[in-house]
Amino acid sequence: MTGLSLITAVAIGAVIGIAGRVVTRRGRNVPVWLPVAAGVAAAVLATVIARMANSDRPGPTTLEIVLQVLFAAAGVAVVALTADRPSSRSSTFTREDVR
Repeated sequence: MTGLSLITAVAIGAVIGIAGRVVTRRGRNVPVWLPVAAGVAAAVLATVIARMANSDRPGPTTLEIVLQVLFAAAGVAVVALTADRPSSRSSTFTREDVR
């Protein structure tokens, strides 16, 4: 992985993460950093996969950039849809639960 590929992945992931945070509903209690981190992580994963498939080319390729955008969008979508869901387990106890 080249330095330029890594910088491209971080930039694409951050931009898509910020856009995903803006698009999500205001009522959801999702931290600002979470969609950005998911976008960056997914874009870096896409870079690693693209480099494993096509490692002889220097710099980012078109396939690599397309994969970065798709992976980052998917990662941000998963975070936006699942981050503020109530859990199935109750983490708070009442007095009746203790007795």
